[in-house]
Amino acid sequence: MPTQHSTSSIEPAGGMASSTTRELIEAAADGVWRPYMFHQAFGGADAAEIIAEDGPQPGNNCGHGDALCCGTFGELLQGQLPVGSVSRDPHFLVTMPIALFARAHFVPIAGTRSVTVYPSRKVKAKRLAENLVIALGASGGILFLESELPEGKGLASSSADLVATARSIACSFKRRVRTSLIEKLMAEIEPSDGVMYPGVVAYQQRACSLLSFLGQMPPLAIVGIDEGGTVETVDYDQRRGEISASHRAEYHQLFDHARIAIPLGDTATIGRIATASALLHQERVPKEHLTSMLKASEATDALGVIVAHSGTMIGILLDRMAADFPWKLRSVLSHVSAFDNSPKIYLTMTG
Repeated sequence: MPTQHSTSSIEPAGGMASSTTRELIEAAADGVWRPYMFHQAFGGADAAEIIAEDGPQPGNNCGHGDALCCGTFGELLQGQLPVGSVSRDPHFLVTMPIALFARAHFVPIAGTRSVTVYPSRKVKAKRLAENLVIALGASGGILFLESELPEGKGLASSSADLVATARSIACSFKRRVRTSLIEKLMAEIEPSDGVMYPGVVAYQQRACSLLSFLGQMPPLAIVGIDEGGTVETVDYDQRRGEISASHRAEYHQLFDHARIAIPLGDTATIGRIATASALLHQERVPKEHLTSMLKASEATDALGVIVAHSGTMIGILLDRMAADFPWKLRSVLSHVSAFDNSPKIYLTMTG
C-alpha cells in the first residue's frame, strides 16, 4: 500500500508497548549502567548516590578500557514543549540512533589525575575524563579517541565522544557508575544528545535529563546529504530563542504521536513526525535543500525527511523491511544525486 505523506494527520494505531520495549526497560531497571554491556539505567540519583559500588564487578572482564557510543542522525523531533508541561527546561529532542560510532580506549597511569587525549583537539572529552577520574577517586591516564561521526554536522559526534570516554574509564577501573553522574559532567560542558541511553529516548538536551524511553527504532535507512559547514553546539544553543505557544502545542502533539509510533514500529508515522519537525524548524535553521529533498521523498514514496536541527545534515527515510526497499533506495539515490553528488546511506540502530 502506498505511503501517504500528509503532515496534517499523524494518527498511529493504538496499542501497548512491544515486548522488546518492555524487556529493554526491565533490563535497565537496576539503577546503574554496565559499560562492558553498553547498557544504562534510566533512573536518576541524588548527588550522594551518584557513585555506585567501588570494587570490581563480578563478570566484568573487559579490563582494557574499550568502549563505544553510537551517534544519531540529527533528531526525529526537536523543539520546545508548552511551559509547565515538563519539569526543568521545555527544550527537548527525540533521538534517531544510527550505526556509526565513537570509540574510546583509556589507559590508566598510576599517580596522576591528568588525562592526555589523542587527538588533542578533543578538549571536551579531556575535560570530562579528568572530572570523572576525580569523582571516582581514580588515576588519570591516556585517552585515545576515534570516531566514524564527522564533527559539527549534527550527528552527535561530541556527545558520543563524551559517553564513550565515560564508558571506557568506568570499564578500565571495573566500576559501576550512575548515569546521572555522566549527565552531570556532560551538562557542565555542553547540551547533550541523549546517546548515553539505549534505543530511542526523549531528552532534555540543555538539562541533560531523560524525559522518557520510547523503545527501539525500526530498521530504517537514511539517504543523507551534508549541506556543508559546521555548527558548534554551544554557540547554536545560546543564540536560539523561544518559540510561539502554537508551535509548542504542535511539538507536544508530535511528541505524543512519537510515544505511540516508535514502540509499534509504525514507520509511516515516524516519517511524518520527522517531516513535520523539519518543516517547523525551517524558519530557525533553514536547510537549503529541504524543498528538493521533500520533492524527492514524495516522488519515490519514501517515508519523509529528517534533519539535523542544529547541524548541516538532511536525509530521506526509507523502511528497510519493505519489499520494495531496494528499488526505492536506488530511486532516492538517483533523485538526490541530481542536486548532491555525494549522498550517503545511514542505518538506524535497531537493538
